[in-house]
Amino acid sequence: MNDIHAWLLDSDPALAWQVERDLLAADQQRWQSTRDRVATEGFGARLLALQDEDGQWAGGAFFPAGFGFGNDEEGQPWTATTWSLNTLREYGVDAEHLKGTAELLDANSLWEYDDLPYWGGEVDACINAFTLANGAWLGADVTALRDWFPAHQMDDGGWNCEWVDGSTRSSVQSTLNSLKGMLDYEQRTGDETLRASRLRGQEYLLERRLLWRLSDGELIAPWVDKFAYPFRAFYNALTALDYFRAASLHDDLDPDPRLADAVEVLRADRQPDGTWLQARRHPGDVWFEVDVEGGEPSKWVTFHAMRVLDWWDAAR
Repeated sequence: MNDIHAWLLDSDPALAWQVERDLLAADQQRWQSTRDRVATEGFGARLLALQDEDGQWAGGAFFPAGFGFGNDEEGQPWTATTWSLNTLREYGVDAEHLKGTAELLDANSLWEYDDLPYWGGEVDACINAFTLANGAWLGADVTALRDWFPAHQMDDGGWNCEWVDGSTRSSVQSTLNSLKGMLDYEQRTGDETLRASRLRGQEYLLERRLLWRLSDGELIAPWVDKFAYPFRAFYNALTALDYFRAASLHDDLDPDPRLADAVEVLRADRQPDGTWLQARRHPGDVWFEVDVEGGEPSKWVTFHAMRVLDWWDAAR
């Protein structure tokens, strides 16, 4: 264990157990013991305590109750049900600590889009991907939502949350979020119905080497090399590499060589002391902060970056 590992371990249990498992290769008894603490102390316990009696957070499915649409300067609020579930799932909280939540949401939660029932999803690919993963985690019936993804996959292999408004080309952000939800569903259920669709979607990103536009070879966007935690729904080289690491391990495949450009972008961002900096804090209301201000060394970004590089370098 080096100094960076020690720094990362001195963290909330939501991060510490992942450091133990994925960077230190600790035995399962050790990391599982730390993981079990997430629901009873620190960030996980605080977020669980904020759940409403009707099963929601902040009184809404994707936005808090009473949210005033149209003020883009304030940013997307991150307090409502879907974002809170995403966070708890990613922290590794056992579904047992949310017993009855799936049923409560089925009875009480409707999407802001057309008042559609919660576990049926809506029209946005990213929202549906989050819901697919959260449903698999909590034991909800998301079979219809599972089947939504192949039916809405675009001709170029990806997805676009704006398809309902007429978009016919995929976006990297919509595609990555769709892939993450599909992989999580497959990992939790063992159902491989989405596997072919998922692999085809991966090709959409791999053809672009995660970074480059096919049309002119330029960077997809200026934010593709800016890494900020929490990741939320945002696309960048790190969030994409983090997905491909998980997918490759699940599929028992070596890292695809087309990831090399993105890996080098990530490696180049490492500071002389071995850490990665927080690029920014995404605007929008949160229940509480879980990482540092922009420009400071981020434990969460550093952990995810180190985990990707350990995986990549081990295969070389």
